[in-house]
Amino acid sequence: MTRTIAVALDGAGWHPAAWRESDARPRELFTARYWLDLVRTAEKGGVDFVTIEDSLGLQSAAFARPDDRIDQVRGRLDALLIASFVAPLTSRIGLIPTVTTTHTEPFHVATALQTLDFASLGRAGWRPQVSGSATDASLIGRRSFPPLTIDQLSTAEGIALQESLFGEAREAIEVVRRLWDSWEDDAIIRDASTGRFIDRDKLHYADFEGEYFSVKGTSITPRSPQGQPLVTVLAHQRIPYELAATSADIVYVTPRTDAAATFIRDEVRDAEARVGRAGRPLSLYADLVVLLEDSPAAARSALDRLDEQNGTPLASDALIFAGTPDGLIDQLDAWTALGYDGFRLRPARLPHDLVAITEKVLPRLGREDAAASDGRTLRERLGFGRAENRHASTPASSTSATSTRETAA
Repeated sequence: MTRTIAVALDGAGWHPAAWRESDARPRELFTARYWLDLVRTAEKGGVDFVTIEDSLGLQSAAFARPDDRIDQVRGRLDALLIASFVAPLTSRIGLIPTVTTTHTEPFHVATALQTLDFASLGRAGWRPQVSGSATDASLIGRRSFPPLTIDQLSTAEGIALQESLFGEAREAIEVVRRLWDSWEDDAIIRDASTGRFIDRDKLHYADFEGEYFSVKGTSITPRSPQGQPLVTVLAHQRIPYELAATSADIVYVTPRTDAAATFIRDEVRDAEARVGRAGRPLSLYADLVVLLEDSPAAARSALDRLDEQNGTPLASDALIFAGTPDGLIDQLDAWTALGYDGFRLRPARLPHDLVAITEKVLPRLGREDAAASDGRTLRERLGFGRAENRHASTPASSTSATSTRETAA
């Protein structure tokens, strides 16, 4: 039974008290070596790709605002820079950093991700993420958002904010994709005898005009090994489902039961129909927080201990699976049978649960020999194939190397 297994890396693990575990490495969280060790462990174990969490503001136990806790990990390294560092030091695993769309320029995001694709020889991806936090907006200072509680998200004001954020994200992804295609694959000639380094007719404007962005193009970075790195979106409800259906290759969702897994699967497919998605359907992945021990009792005890240290039970948008490797495999089998293409596992403790995934779960799933994926891009590894360039079969046009952005007031 074929399925993709990804691992989501975040700090010392997805449990807030994980940094206090005896085998945790809290002194190394802000070192390049720590992240390289995690990614290499995942790669050696046969994980298909890792995602790296990021945010504009500090981590917080409160919704969309800072908290005053000093007993949990606070502070991050930049996810895209982590991926860029580990890229040339790994060989097979996909690298998908989180990059926020709300306060970042799509032109810069496009070139940075293309650079990551070059550095990794075709193993880059992108997880766009929105930020509606008033505190995050104040860090940038270009715009402001009303402070909202989680209960206010379902009000008219909350829905309007979500539609604006995800509408901007949709435009940002479209701009990035156009910039990725602005150089055709054979635009670089390198003909010393004629003095022509590039074929100017193979460069194209992005020519995007939307509500939030106005970008002319072209990109300053040539088309990268995959053509288009994979775009992946975490979604929980209608508005982000539609963003994924419009703009992404992979969607991560968060069912907690078999019934919820079926319902969410159908919601995603309905979203694809509403937006008129053409071509390949979204690849559907389920997220799970995993804490693994050799017996259910030991897993329950470990979770209880962490919860006691944290002062409150672990809360998550995803199913919290505390159990054995065999029990996790049974869960993955059940959701695979419901039509899920893959799973993004969030280790509760790092490196403990990552090691358990690679040593006790993946070998029992009949994973391919890791060496068999040498030289394959992430798109090829996941069955997508290289992305075609939208300009490849159209008449050539002139180009420009400038980009402008206008943000709607």
